[in-house]
Amino acid sequence: MTAREVALQVVRDVFPAEGATERGAQEALEYRSLKEKLDPRDRAFCTNLVFGSIKMRRALDWYLQPYVGQRGKPLPPAIVEILRLAMYELQYSAAADHAVVSQWVNTAKKYGHRGTAGLVNAVLRSFLRDRPAAPVLADFEDEDEFFGTLYSYPTWIVRQWRGVFGSERLEELLKACNDPAQAAVTVNRRRRTREELQTWFAERGVSARLSDLAGDSLILDGAAVAAASESEAGGDWWLQSESSAMVVDVLNPQGDEVAVDACSGRGNKALQIAARLSGERPLIAIDRDRRKIETLERRAEGAGLKITAIAGDATAPILAQRADRVLVDAPCSGLGVLGRHPEARWRKRPDDGERLALTQRALLEALAPQLSQGGAIVYAVCSTDPRETTEVIEACLRAHNVRRAIPDILVPPGLHGRDGFFVARLECR
Repeated sequence: MTAREVALQVVRDVFPAEGATERGAQEALEYRSLKEKLDPRDRAFCTNLVFGSIKMRRALDWYLQPYVGQRGKPLPPAIVEILRLAMYELQYSAAADHAVVSQWVNTAKKYGHRGTAGLVNAVLRSFLRDRPAAPVLADFEDEDEFFGTLYSYPTWIVRQWRGVFGSERLEELLKACNDPAQAAVTVNRRRRTREELQTWFAERGVSARLSDLAGDSLILDGAAVAAASESEAGGDWWLQSESSAMVVDVLNPQGDEVAVDACSGRGNKALQIAARLSGERPLIAIDRDRRKIETLERRAEGAGLKITAIAGDATAPILAQRADRVLVDAPCSGLGVLGRHPEARWRKRPDDGERLALTQRALLEALAPQLSQGGAIVYAVCSTDPRETTEVIEACLRAHNVRRAIPDILVPPGLHGRDGFFVARLECR
């Protein structure tokens, strides 16, 4: 199977027929690439094609519409995805036009029939003949609809980001989230320094620089070696975004403090916190998903870190003692990581923030009273939605005897390849 066919299969995994299970792009890409034994060059090509065509889906449909038009009978889903993938190559890559058309027409013959292959050939050649200009503002009702089409986002996300970041920064963020996300790893500071890990990667031909945002992070010039080597690292380091790792800097756990990670998941931040403690007391990690807790326990053992993992709901009275440091890395809409997960922008809904804020507020409501005198609770979400960020914090400030210890932090999504994150640190009075 060619790299283009693998890309087609991945896109169909992400956008399956009605009733079928959706898969994430990264998960589907990993599975299909391994199954077809793609070499590194083909995998890189396939990754670019998959991520780019999924992100630019709205723009691609805008370019295709004049050539496909309204049809009495819908085109087969595989043919529609072939057209999008081919259009992405023609419009957004440096591939040779004739090779793109030829390869995708042949693919259409395999996944359709002579008639649909002929249609793909006609559409692509007509597009190349016309070379239509990019969308212009005059063709749209307002600038948000225009930007949504040009940069390929749902209009409601464009409008929300305009409200949060302002009109001056909006276009920069929309462009940036269409670029590849940054690759970063976090060092287990109990075992290595960042400089030692930097040398380790250099010996394997990977350029790594020290992050100036997160004290435990290294930024890599590519994730392939890290992804292939993480399981062999033995807990000396792990893949984790720079913005995510920065959250633990804000928490700043140390010594023999009683520290809690209330929504630990698989445990990237939990491992990071435990590595900063003295080891006299284990970190308390809580998550509702028992499978994630079991994964965290295995990872902690491999990393040589003390963690007491609890499968449970942190919105209920679950702590037997007061805590010096509490991290609430709450479930959220994930609007800050649209650059990392290409399908995410098409799966989010405008009411996600309102719905998830109920859980976020419940977590702070349960955990803020558990702080010791002078203790700190850090609230973090990879979202930019005010309903999940500032509004949640304001509600906590009104309800509990806490104060802002530092100004709230909002990392803009996409800039420098970073994930968007909101972080607030509150301290018990």
